[in-house]
Amino acid sequence: MNIALFGTSADPPTRGHGKILTWLAQHYDQVAVWAADNPFKQHHASLDHRNAMLQTLAHELNHSNISFLPELSYRRSIMTVARAHELWPEADLTLVIGSDLVAQLPRWYQSQSLLDQAKLLVVPRPGTPLNEASLSPLMQMRARVTTADMEGLDVSSTAYRDHGLDNILSPAVEAYISRTDLYDCDKRRIRQLPPCGQASSSSPSQPAPLPV
Repeated sequence: MNIALFGTSADPPTRGHGKILTWLAQHYDQVAVWAADNPFKQHHASLDHRNAMLQTLAHELNHSNISFLPELSYRRSIMTVARAHELWPEADLTLVIGSDLVAQLPRWYQSQSLLDQAKLLVVPRPGTPLNEASLSPLMQMRARVTTADMEGLDVSSTAYRDHGLDNILSPAVEAYISRTDLYDCDKRRIRQLPPCGQASSSSPSQPAPLPV
């Protein structure tokens, strides 16, 4: 059995994540997906919210071979792969990353052991082209690398947080964010409102304390 392991920050998960999941579902027997904390990133929403949004997206896609598995969420990918081997001892495991993480991966914790234990699928992302030079460090580590014959959508979680573009998200994820008021601080910054925790100049002033 060929299983794709797709952990992502999902802060929030976008239509781009959905396109990747659909492609994986068409090319692998099973797809395991979860939200993870990336030690190289600062996250805006809690892991619980990011997992809930990713589960919402997976349900919305409605592919029978996509499984939402938050028990695979670790800060270290080597631990995720070890856990996956426990769940599927006979499976052929492939770790899925975006091309923007290719240069970073050799610096991951126990990266050589990670590449020894799982194959690697790289999904091209707009603005981060793949070529022989960019893949050379991984090849020197004897990584078993395959490049997905697709290109991710030109959307990103950062673009949503920075610009608030609604077409970046699926309807179900957008509804979840609206319902929970996630990214409210980012939206205030986009609209040039006072930052979270800072009173607006148009807010009524507090009355002076009564004398005692």
